[in-house]
Amino acid sequence: MLAMSKPTRRNFLRSAGLAATPPAAAAPAQTPAAKAYRRTRFAPTGVPKKISDNLFLFEDTCNVYVVREGSRCVLVDFGSGKILDHLAGLGITQVDWVLHTHHHRDQCQGDWKLAERKIPVAVPAHERHLFADARNFWRNRRVFHLYYVRNDFNTITEDIPVARPLQDYSTFAWGKTEFYVLPTPGHTLGSITLMATIDGKKTAFSGDLMHAPGKIQTLYDTQVNYGGSEGIDLGIFSLSRLRELKPALLCPSHGEVLSNPDDGIGQTIRRLTDYYKFQTGNDPSEEGMPYAVSPHLICHYQTTSSFYAILSNSGKAMFIDYGSASGVHFGNFERATSTTDRIRFVEHNIDRLKRDYGLKQVDVAMPSHMHDDHMNGFPHLVRHHSTRVWCYENMVDIFENPRGHNLGCILGEPFKVARSFRDGEKFRWEEFEFEIKHSPGHTDYQMALFVTIDGQKVAFTGDAFFPNPRNDGTLRHNLIFRNHVEHDSHLKCVRTLLEREPQTICPGHGRAYPVDRSILEATEQKLRRQQQFFFDMLPEGETNFGLDPSWVKLYPYQMLIAAGETQKLQLRARNYYSAPMKVEVGLVAPSEWRISPDVARLEVPAGAESVAEFQVTIPGGWTAPGPRFAIAADVVRDGRYLGQITEAVVDMKG
Repeated sequence: MLAMSKPTRRNFLRSAGLAATPPAAAAPAQTPAAKAYRRTRFAPTGVPKKISDNLFLFEDTCNVYVVREGSRCVLVDFGSGKILDHLAGLGITQVDWVLHTHHHRDQCQGDWKLAERKIPVAVPAHERHLFADARNFWRNRRVFHLYYVRNDFNTITEDIPVARPLQDYSTFAWGKTEFYVLPTPGHTLGSITLMATIDGKKTAFSGDLMHAPGKIQTLYDTQVNYGGSEGIDLGIFSLSRLRELKPALLCPSHGEVLSNPDDGIGQTIRRLTDYYKFQTGNDPSEEGMPYAVSPHLICHYQTTSSFYAILSNSGKAMFIDYGSASGVHFGNFERATSTTDRIRFVEHNIDRLKRDYGLKQVDVAMPSHMHDDHMNGFPHLVRHHSTRVWCYENMVDIFENPRGHNLGCILGEPFKVARSFRDGEKFRWEEFEFEIKHSPGHTDYQMALFVTIDGQKVAFTGDAFFPNPRNDGTLRHNLIFRNHVEHDSHLKCVRTLLEREPQTICPGHGRAYPVDRSILEATEQKLRRQQQFFFDMLPEGETNFGLDPSWVKLYPYQMLIAAGETQKLQLRARNYYSAPMKVEVGLVAPSEWRISPDVARLEVPAGAESVAEFQVTIPGGWTAPGPRFAIAADVVRDGRYLGQITEAVVDMKG
């Protein structure tokens, strides 16, 4: 037996969390660095213009709007900050808030003045890091080998304190005025429009979503990826949602205020659509239409992942999956998401289902599997539609405790599950009878859901199988090891279908398609060959260990902790052997931490999983090497020293 002693919890390299920073770099400033930058003497000329009794416009590097209540005001965007010199002339003695529509420097380059005066700033939630953590953005923004050409280069050069994020679909209340936060990506990926009733008029502060009828402020801001037209697609979608809200006044960041916005928005949508089709040869996301597989089953196949609405005679719907509005939405939001944030979600298709198919209520939503492209709309459904989430039992902890796991495609926002189901359980919803089966392969956290709809035997299979472009008589599958795959996972999945012989498969991407037994049998034979490859390529008796990167892991994978706190950290080990397995683990963590026990020991039964616990205490006043860093686990299995083969990430609160 290899000796395990104190050195297994080795001194932690205090600078590890700053590995991306040159050694001589100073620590990030804790307060706004107003004195660290030279300021120019340039300033806009002119005076505020009255739009209505309590709404004023000042033309700065962007349009700055003043919303007044008595002697107080809120500013929408800030420009250079010159507006502060004009407020007394409007009878204003106090600025309560500055609300930003997006992160570009022309909107916020004077925000350092706000920090000096302790005026709070609220910013789009999905661009918060481009204000509050701007220096870190610049430290990590790639310039060489540049194919991600998104204009986040127009980010402020210094950190700006953020008092509040403006969450999509939320309401920001100030005095008698409520600002509704409508997500309107296009000019930037995190842009918002603020809707408020001011002097009796429904007013939209739309940022740079559009400049004038048929016009946008810039084209270069709409290109995210090399050769792309992503912001055009997103802008068409956003303008359509804004138009549905019927504003009476449109206040852009550049350009004239529009007193009849509907015609101007419509003209802009048409022009952008013509341009998008010219450049790409494709229809924009807004034109993606669902179709009826049968009268009670609607398929949305042009969304980023397919989602299905099972409609009951009562007008209630069960959604199977509900991801992003399109591949453009998901692909660009996913890439733009900061490390510790969640992907942006914009509501889609629900109004269309109400209008065209008689939907009255989204009653239940069920995920085909745990991947974020299929269910990143679920928290939105829970919050804004009172939808209940039902799922297969092994998905529950991933949805409710996403920090616990290190799996592919986890949504970074927890939400509650109202009901879970066991393997093989049958249940009724409205007039439909369902059976749910565990369906591993694409991921261990996946179901197959069987139901008869309009006389057809239907299977919802997530990303298990797709029509094969090779036309070889089999279905296409995929293999992602980070999703937890065992050597027979895909075989279990196809056998579930063979046992029930559905007539129609509703996959996680693309249209519903017919299936017959011969295709399923041929697919089973192909997957037997895959299994044999696993046996042949990996060490004898070690097959599942070679497929599973997390057979030993720390839970939660992402700890959230502060100095002075104590938390429990679980060690979880899965045994793929046919005999019991012994595991010994020591944590490699900061030397100042108190960790008990020093070494965790487990005996894991054959084919089972066992759990042990560490108690981790961070001393009060301890200084972390960074806001996020890693600790490792040093592992011995059955006397063989394997080393630091697993880890956890630590996020320091605040």
